[in-house]
Amino acid sequence: MLRKMRVHAQAIRAAHLFKAAASRVNGITNSPPTPGGGDFGIGQEQILSISRDHNIESLQELGGIKGLSDLLKTNLEKGIHGDDDDISKRKSAFGSNTYPQKKGRSFWRFVWEASQDLTLIILIVAAAASLALGIKTEGIKKGWYDGISIAFAVLLVIVVTATSDYRQSLQFQNLNEEKRNIHLEVTRGGRRVEISIYDIVVGDIIPLNIGDQVPADGVLVAGHSLAVDESSMTGESKIVHKNSAKNPFLMSGCKVADGHGTMLVTGVGVNTEWGLLMASVSEDNGGETPLQVRLNGVATFIGIVGLTVAGVVLFVLVVRYFTGHTKGANGAPQFVGGTTKFDHVLDDLVKIITVAVTIVVVAVPEGLPLAVTLTLAYSMRKMMADKALVRRLSACETMGSATTICSDKTGTLTLNEMTVVECYAGFQKMDPPDSSSKLPPAFTSKLVEGIAHNTTGSVFRSESGEIQVSGSPTERAILNWALKLGMNFDALRSESSAVQFFPFNSEQKRGGVAVKSPDSSVHVHWKGAAEIVFGSCTHYMDEKESLVDMSGEKMAELKNAINDMAARSLRCVAIAFGTLEADKIPTDEEQLSRWVLPDDDLVLLAIVGIKDPCRPGVKNSVLLCQQAGVKVRMVTGDNIQTAKAIALECGILASDSDASEPNLIEGKVFRSYSEEERDRISEEISVMGRSSPNDKLLLVQSLKRRGHVVAVTGDGTNDAPALHEADIGLSMGIQGTEVAKEKSDIIILDDNFESVVKVVRWGRSVYANIQKFIQFQLTVNVAALVINVVAAISSGDVPLTAVQLLWVNLIMDSLGALALATEPPTDHLMDRTPVGRREPLITNIMWRNLLVQSMYQVTVLLVLNFRGISILHLKSNPNPERVKNTVIFNAFVICQIFNEFNARKPDEINIFQGVLRNHLFVGIICVTVVLQVVIVEFLGTFASTIKLDWEMWLISIGIGSISWPLAVIGKCIPVPETPVSQYFRINRWRRNSSG
Repeated sequence: MLRKMRVHAQAIRAAHLFKAAASRVNGITNSPPTPGGGDFGIGQEQILSISRDHNIESLQELGGIKGLSDLLKTNLEKGIHGDDDDISKRKSAFGSNTYPQKKGRSFWRFVWEASQDLTLIILIVAAAASLALGIKTEGIKKGWYDGISIAFAVLLVIVVTATSDYRQSLQFQNLNEEKRNIHLEVTRGGRRVEISIYDIVVGDIIPLNIGDQVPADGVLVAGHSLAVDESSMTGESKIVHKNSAKNPFLMSGCKVADGHGTMLVTGVGVNTEWGLLMASVSEDNGGETPLQVRLNGVATFIGIVGLTVAGVVLFVLVVRYFTGHTKGANGAPQFVGGTTKFDHVLDDLVKIITVAVTIVVVAVPEGLPLAVTLTLAYSMRKMMADKALVRRLSACETMGSATTICSDKTGTLTLNEMTVVECYAGFQKMDPPDSSSKLPPAFTSKLVEGIAHNTTGSVFRSESGEIQVSGSPTERAILNWALKLGMNFDALRSESSAVQFFPFNSEQKRGGVAVKSPDSSVHVHWKGAAEIVFGSCTHYMDEKESLVDMSGEKMAELKNAINDMAARSLRCVAIAFGTLEADKIPTDEEQLSRWVLPDDDLVLLAIVGIKDPCRPGVKNSVLLCQQAGVKVRMVTGDNIQTAKAIALECGILASDSDASEPNLIEGKVFRSYSEEERDRISEEISVMGRSSPNDKLLLVQSLKRRGHVVAVTGDGTNDAPALHEADIGLSMGIQGTEVAKEKSDIIILDDNFESVVKVVRWGRSVYANIQKFIQFQLTVNVAALVINVVAAISSGDVPLTAVQLLWVNLIMDSLGALALATEPPTDHLMDRTPVGRREPLITNIMWRNLLVQSMYQVTVLLVLNFRGISILHLKSNPNPERVKNTVIFNAFVICQIFNEFNARKPDEINIFQGVLRNHLFVGIICVTVVLQVVIVEFLGTFASTIKLDWEMWLISIGIGSISWPLAVIGKCIPVPETPVSQYFRINRWRRNSSG
């Protein structure tokens, strides 16, 4: 899809460039159109010509970005007013950030596709032939019964299949819409507010950080080290550096690769290249999943078997017919050479072919792929309610095979509600930590200056005095602490200006800023992981505002304080600064963009301990995973002691005795090992502290080499390689960047580990539901095929007619798939070990259940077929053959209804547990029962049945009900652990070896 989008992008850009070149050749100047009227000083065409052509000269003519913002009535610091009237005017003048989407396939399209099935086409032809011959031989009153009955049954199968496919298509469309609905922050009325990407309007001011997607076309207002990946639009993988003077233009759909900044929106929706692309490229539903591919193989094999059986039945019936062994209702041969009319012969042959084709219809399990689609669609919808948005279908089923989960700590295992609870400033422990009276004014001034500038968060103070702090949880905690120390955020930001910015990233674990004060002095402020920033400090500022050398004794004292806080599961952050001579800062903008902030000879100001409590219930979730054979590993960038404390609290580490290498390891130690050594110890790792995103990637690769199915959580841009490499990538919906989300398979919307465990349950449920349906369907397949084949070969007639088999096919395929594929997950699923990559779809337990039920059904129904008239005492009945066949059909269908309950719990005795909670299952059983009564009692002419008295109904129900106690007995039969398919492989290997 990405390649297709790039082609579209290049075509659009080429068209604009060609148009511009043609204008120059013809002597037409490329000046922007004159401003349009309306409520703004610039029209849509003029602003589009500037942004699409990246026309910096035209932008300068308008007065640069400040002039453009004035024309758009936007305050570059406070944004637009953002009231309903303002938004409405902007949408009216410049459009909304939506685009026309290609319509999904209509219901009739699905009807057409369902009717393309070859076997159904053959049946329609047979129905037409039967109708024509019936009318000719028996007249219009009775001759149309058989043909119309078959045609109606085929039509019913087509409509039910098309309806099911159409509903799933609508669900996938809704989920795709949810995937595209990105939420982001904009600045409106001076405060940051979260809105949907669809609600962005021209004139909006939007902050951009690493990993964000540029949500609309725009220009860069201000930024530091902002670099953008434009490969999705240009096809070139080169990272483009942006600045507000020479290259301010930003294209919608691109990703922020580095730095941060703010943008002014100039184009939305179809007025952007991205919008045009999204309108022209239809959504990819991901094609077939691995399980669907495997099931298609199973379905093909069963279909070949069914086709072979149908061919045998056809051959036998035709031979018996022409040799005079097929008897009519009166006992006389149906065919007598030289006597039977051609029309009768043709009619009889059409009926024989119809039976053979119907056997193929029953044998071909087209319900298998349908069941996968149904269970995936059902699971995706329900997982949304459990706070998990599935981006790739295959992840649903793969998650059921996960053997290990590499989880982040912050926000996943913890609440992500951070507060500063401890502080060391000037080598004094502040108690309480926000007691500003204990700090001298100059000390506090340096501290709050660094906090105000060295942050990606913001502070908004309303007219009523209410304070609103935005940013990441860590940033909010430090900003709130600084506010209590007396920080005036807006005043500090306006008094001095940031010269250069080094954004925080998970690799370096620190961020810095160079700030120029009104007196032209320059301070470099750093903030980050305590031991890393602390390691760059040579001095500290004491309570007398004096700079004191950092002696070995003082360093040891601080390290002990850091370790003590970390052992109490506090996140330790150090704040430091350095002074710089103004003439050392490059004046040229290009040199400044490449200038590296000095990070040596720093002065330590404070070390704060931030508390982020564990999520309630996370310990039970970890224990549940461990019981299910899924090992939970914590991979965090935090201090190793903090990681250990949280791991003990969460149950990832059982006790202090487990907290030793390699169970507890630092990222730098792990990465220093060779690949062989990493593979050797990766199994044992439970906690990795101070890890970089590359360490997480190395761990994932090592675990996969050891045969694990690995699920990984990640939220940062640098987590993208690990998310992509993992079998299942789980990105965080709240803290996750757009880059991380794009590389992931599932988005955890609430960043909660409990939701990750629910995804594991759903993954196992998908696999289990498919297995339930396979067991149910194969039981019907085997029974129906054996009954008809044996009856056809022995007597030349079949007890189950074409219409009856089509009804069984409907129960088995569409209704059976609906009933069994939508079983909700149970706790029992977490008592099993993960499903192996190569584990067969049909387990030994399923083979046992399948054979027990199908052998019972075949035995009972064949006995009824050959001895039914005497057993049921039907000799005195005027229609003994028809009553017998109706009882066989009725008992066969009722057996499937009872067996559907058995299929719910293949390995449990109590098959009724939770049945009433699955309303769809109960509803389908009730509908099946009602329709069966209607078919037998009221549609005899169409279905070749006859009304049954209450005794025959009781006999049919009795035959069906025996399948319940039989299932209990069957489940007591032990099965070998080695799969049946493995025995065939072993025997084949032995034969090859001996040969």
